[in-house]
This record gives sequence, structure tokens and C-alpha cells, in this order.
Amino acid sequence: MRGWRITILLVAALTPYAAPSSAGAASQPHVLLVSIDTLRGMNLSSYGYPRNTSPNIDRLMAGGARFDNARTVEPLTAPALASMLTSLYPHEHGSTRNGLRVRPNLFSFTKSLGRRGYETAAFVGNWTLKDELSGLAEHFETYEAVLTRKRWFGLAKSEATADDLVDEGLQWLDGHLAGSDKPFLLWVHMIEPHAPYRLRGDFLQQIGVKRAGTFFSAQKRYDSEIAFADDRTGRLLDEVFKRVDREDVLVVFFSDHGESLGEHGYLGHGRHLYEYSLYIPLGFSWPGRIAPRVVGEPALIVDLPRTILGLLGAEVPEFVNGHDWSGVLLRGEPGPADRVSLFQAHRSSVEPKEEQTRLRARGLLEVARLDAGSKEIYRVVNGRHKQFDLATDETELEDLSPEGAKPSAELAAWLETVRAGLAVADDLPPPNLTSEDLDALRALGYID
Repeated sequence: MRGWRITILLVAALTPYAAPSSAGAASQPHVLLVSIDTLRGMNLSSYGYPRNTSPNIDRLMAGGARFDNARTVEPLTAPALASMLTSLYPHEHGSTRNGLRVRPNLFSFTKSLGRRGYETAAFVGNWTLKDELSGLAEHFETYEAVLTRKRWFGLAKSEATADDLVDEGLQWLDGHLAGSDKPFLLWVHMIEPHAPYRLRGDFLQQIGVKRAGTFFSAQKRYDSEIAFADDRTGRLLDEVFKRVDREDVLVVFFSDHGESLGEHGYLGHGRHLYEYSLYIPLGFSWPGRIAPRVVGEPALIVDLPRTILGLLGAEVPEFVNGHDWSGVLLRGEPGPADRVSLFQAHRSSVEPKEEQTRLRARGLLEVARLDAGSKEIYRVVNGRHKQFDLATDETELEDLSPEGAKPSAELAAWLETVRAGLAVADDLPPPNLTSEDLDALRALGYID
């Protein structure tokens, strides 16, 4: 992205919106965002997975619109969730790697709703989302990284369990409801099933895994963590709906990215743009407004700002990226079946002493382009080009790219766009990493 586009976004973000009347604010629905870290959609029962990992999420999805073809734009937590809030791609908002903060004063749909009378709050349980590392707090009135547990083998208090996050979110909600008649936007981001995939023994029977033996594969442990997070998601939903009428709440469920569980010889996320890392669950539920349906057209995490504002009848600035799915969800209009989706992957590790622009520009690993089931991946660091037909090869095992092939003109143009955006250095906040941050990021697998 060129510098002029960043300037327009900054100016627009600072432009005041007309404040709604108190009556208008009270008549608006509440918004509940529920996201689960590192959750690949293909491991949810509602997406055809044979294990019963997600009965509560399935029930939520069945009551609204479930997107069957949704993806993140980068498989790293902070970059992906910054894109979710702002509609910007990582090379635009600046947080291309965990530990690199977004540009200040950017537009976000949460800020926009705040100007429309909403009270906004976020409770997140991943160390990389700390405001000192992500810069996301300015997009909420209340923003709290709940870091209460030593889950990584006791190495550091680098996260929280889903129980902690649900408790914190409900405590805030009770205080809000007791003292205000404004609509709320509440975001709860749970970290399970992020590695190291703890075995949740209480859920083995539910997912059909026998206790025999002492070894449990990463896949089984990962699935038990999904079941745990699903159970706490059910608790959160039940408790919220005890406090406010279900029909008055728009619920949006999603994940930041997926996970590779040994596919392509890789365990983790962030470094590659295969479907296991990109494919995410996405659903919108609003009884009486959004009819149950499955949406098959391609969606992206950057679509959330336009779609949520569209569902609430709010004006969406022209510069906001993404597609507005509100017409599909509210009126059954067709979606963009011919949409082209673009992706990028960056190094997850950070070196705080390195110059900030170099941290971003040198971190680019891959770019990818998906058009009507045809997917190209270009590995920037070694010039390797791959091509897959997802219609016949969902697992991306058959590389159709000839030896020595170059990226298409369209993918090459995307690569140059990303590189140009990474070179724009204005208003880039420098890394703000302490030794404790480095230890936590290393424990999370983000520093080699």
C-alpha cells in the first residue's frame, strides 16, 4: 500500500461521526464476538469432522449463517486479528509479525461503533495480543489481556484459560448492564487449542477417544482442547443470554487462523499458506434477522468490519476493505462467487534491536492467490512456486506447477503490492519488547 492510502485511512479514522440519540443507541442490538485461537474450521463437527468436538459451536452455527469457505489473510494471531478489526492487510496496518504493533489512529469497526453509542470491551488470552506488543487497545474502551496462567509447562504466565476469559468478560458485562443502557460490543478471545495441545481428559469420551495407553497424538490432544474451548463457549453464550434477550444480540464466531498438525511435514502455523493454516470457521447468528443457511462463496477475515457495520445499518466508509455480506445474511442476496482471495505469511520471530522497517520488510516468507479453486503459492525466500487445484486436491499434495515456473502476473503484482506496503515507514511504532516478552514469545514458539 502506498503512503497516500495510509494517510487517507488515518484522517478518516480521526474524522468525528455524528453521535446517535440516546433512544437510537438503546434500540441498537448488542454485539458479541467470540473467537478461538488456532482453530482450523475443518476440525469442527459442523464442518464435517467425524469427532464430536464442537456441539455448542455447531448449535450456534446452525441457528444462523455458517460460512463454508472462509479464510484468514495471514496465519499469525496479532496480524490476523488486527486485520479483522481494521479491514487492512498486514502490510497495510503494520503488524506483520507477532510483537510488531499496528499503526496508531487507524479505522476499526469497533471505534466506529463506539462513536455510535456502543460501549466496547475486549478480553484476550494470548500474550501476543498485549497492547504493548499489538497496539490494539486504542480500538476499545476497555481492553484487557488476561494473562493469569502458566500453561506452557510452567514457563511463564503467558496466557489465560477459557474459564478466566469467560469470567472476566461476564464480570465486565454485569458492570456494564448495571450502570448503562447503551448497547455493548464484547469480544472474548480464547487461546485453546493453541500449542502445546494439553490433553483434556474430561472430553475424551465426547470426542470418541479411548483412554487406553499413555500416548495421545497431537491430533487427539488438539481435538480435546477444541472440545474444552467449545464447552466454555457454550457457557459464555448461556450466561450472556441469561442477562440480555437472545434476539437482541448479534453473535459473530470465528478464529484467527488454523493449524498444521504434521501435514506437509509441519507442526504449527505462520510460516506457510496451506489450507490447514488459512481455513477458518466463521458464523453470524441473530435470531429473527439472520435465517439459518450455509454460505459457500469465499469469505475473508477482513470482511468483518464491512459486514458487521452493514448488519447494524451503519455507514461504511468507502476506503474500508473487504466484502459486505449483510445483504446475503439479511436478504438472501447472492455472494461474490468469482472473488479472488490474497494472502501473505511473515516470519513470526522478532529481534527488538533490529530497525523496525527492516523487521517488516525482511520478514516476508510467502504470498498466495486463490481464484475459483486454483491456488498459487510463491515462497519469497527461495523462489519456489506451487500451484494446486483445490477442487480435486483439498490437501494440496499434487503440485501442478512445472519445474522452474514463475508466479503469474497477478500473483507477482500482489507480491509487489505487499513489498511496497512494507517499505512505507511513516508512523510505524517500534517494537516494545521486554525480556519477559521475549521469553513468552519463545515459549509460544514464535522465536526460534
